[in-house]
Parts: sequence; C-alpha cells; structure tokens
Amino acid sequence: MKNNPINVGIIGLGRAGWGMHCSELDNFKNKFKIVAGCDIVDEFRKRFVEKYGCKVYKKVEELINDPDVELVDVASRSNDHVKHAIMALKANKYVFLEKPIATSYREALKIDRLPASKKKKLFVRHNRRFDPAFQHIKEIIDSGILGEVFEIKLHRNNYNRRNDWQTLKKYGGGLLLNWGPHVVDHALCFLQSPVKEMWSDLKRIAAAGDAEDHIHIILKGKNQRVVDLEISGGAAISEPEYLVLGTKGALECSGSEIKLRYLDPQVRLPELKANPGTPGMGFGSAEKLVWVEKTMKVNPRLKVEMHLIWDYLYESIRNNKPFPITWKHALEVMRIISEAKKNTKFR
Repeated sequence: MKNNPINVGIIGLGRAGWGMHCSELDNFKNKFKIVAGCDIVDEFRKRFVEKYGCKVYKKVEELINDPDVELVDVASRSNDHVKHAIMALKANKYVFLEKPIATSYREALKIDRLPASKKKKLFVRHNRRFDPAFQHIKEIIDSGILGEVFEIKLHRNNYNRRNDWQTLKKYGGGLLLNWGPHVVDHALCFLQSPVKEMWSDLKRIAAAGDAEDHIHIILKGKNQRVVDLEISGGAAISEPEYLVLGTKGALECSGSEIKLRYLDPQVRLPELKANPGTPGMGFGSAEKLVWVEKTMKVNPRLKVEMHLIWDYLYESIRNNKPFPITWKHALEVMRIISEAKKNTKFR
C-alpha cells in the first residue's frame, strides 16, 4: 500500500526550520512533502526555493491560508510560537510545534484553552525523547539492576560567550527555553511521579543579553525520587550528562558510552543490622562487596533516533496512532520552567 504523504508548510527557515526540520524531512520524502515555506529574510526564502522549488511566503498568514498546506511546522522564533500555532489551529491545520511551546506557562495556557477538537491536531517537537542514550538509560533503570533509583543528575554544560537573539528575554531567549524543554522533559520522565517540591537557581555567567545561561533545578517527586538538573553556558569543565544512583548500583553516561557499577546479583548479601556497641579502630563495615563493572556503547533495545519523531507524527496524523508526547506533559514541562523563573529577574 502506498503512503499518502502529508503536505508541509514550514514557518521559519533559519537554524531550526532549515538547519534541522528540512534536513530531517529530506529523509522522509515518502511520508512528507514540503510544499511551502515562510520567512521574513529574503536570503532564506531564496535558498529555500532553490532547493525545493515550491511556494514561499513572507507573511505567515499566507502560508497558513494556502489550501495545499496540511501540516504547519512552526519553527519561528520562540516568542512567536504560540501566536503562530493558534493561527494555524484556528485555520484547522495540523501543527507541529517546535520547543519551547511558549515563553511561559501563562502563554501556553492560551493554547490549552482552545477546544479539544483543535488541540488534538497539535503535536509537540520534544524530539530528544527519542535520544538513544535517554532510552537506553530508561531500559537499565527499568531492569532493576541498579536497585531502587533514588537520585538522577542531568547535566548539559559548556562555556559559551553567546550573543545572538537567544540571549534576549523579549524573544524568548535563555537556556531554560532553549535546552530547558528537553532536559526538563527527561527529568519529568525519570521522576515517574508528580512533582512534590522544587528548587531553582538561575544566573547569567558568560552570555550577552539579559537572559539566563546557567540553570540549576532540583525536582522531588511524591515518590521521593530526586532529579537534579543543570544546564550551563558558563561551566568551563563538564560533568557526565547522566548520573543515576540506585540502592544497588549506579551508572554514568556521556556521549555514546555508559559506565555501570552494580552489586553482583548472584551474590546474596546477609542481613545488615546496626551495632550499638563500641567499634574497633576501623570505620564502616569490613564486609567485602562484589561489584560488576561494565562499559558499553549506547544501544537501546528500542531502536530510536531523534529524527524518527517524524515517523510518529505521520502515524498519528494518517493512522490515528497515539503520539508519544502528550500536550498535558508538554504543558507540565512549561509549568516547571515558569516556576523556575518565578521571583527572578529572568521571568
């Protein structure tokens, strides 16, 4: 049976729309057809037409009203995401919305207040949900080999004297709206429980502008699990991207390599009781623990890559299959981001 390609119109032909969305869609030509683009920059429109030979617009309204456009792919600047998504949804188009879904939780609620019939046509591009390392680490946690996981640390750190529009609050700049949606999405998935408590600290360290470039957030779930996340453009030395601590072991991961250390499940541990007596000269227990240590390449059972989000999008639109990122979850990501900014100069 032949596929029925979805006609796509892309709003924003810059770093995201051109640099990521177009190049990804080139791998899905049997499922998606780029039929239109829109950008205010003449050079970007010219480049788009030269490659795809299709319609190009300067005004968003013209693309949205194009009868050939079935799916509006919103890749404009962050502060325009809500406006463009609502315009397209009201025109009864499907919408693929780049992160962040909004610049604040309050702004995201404008979309949330739309009728359910409109919102069901909205899909959020939290594509790092399909990061192979994230998926593999989830599989290891679910296997129970680390015991009961009680704390997870997530880090995305570098040192970057950035000075583009994403350093300016009025355009939706700052790392919390840039990397933040991806890492907060991971944090909420790892937490496996509604957020009970949170703490945050935001700073501007190395970037220009007035938006934050260093974020530290700690989330505690009702299940008592803690996720400690840090995103920094002001950290001269990096830490592991993932560190997972469990009652029987731990793992760390950076790039495509996972390091594991866990108690040998074949060795039964005797019951441990606290001794109230006077200890000898040593500290702790003299018990000899048998550890298993492994280093492996990231290779989840579920074969995923971040660009495969387009496969899920196609199946959801054409075959009515559930899309793995729900609007409710995306809205919670934005609530956490707004809470982290609350009472700071970066709100």
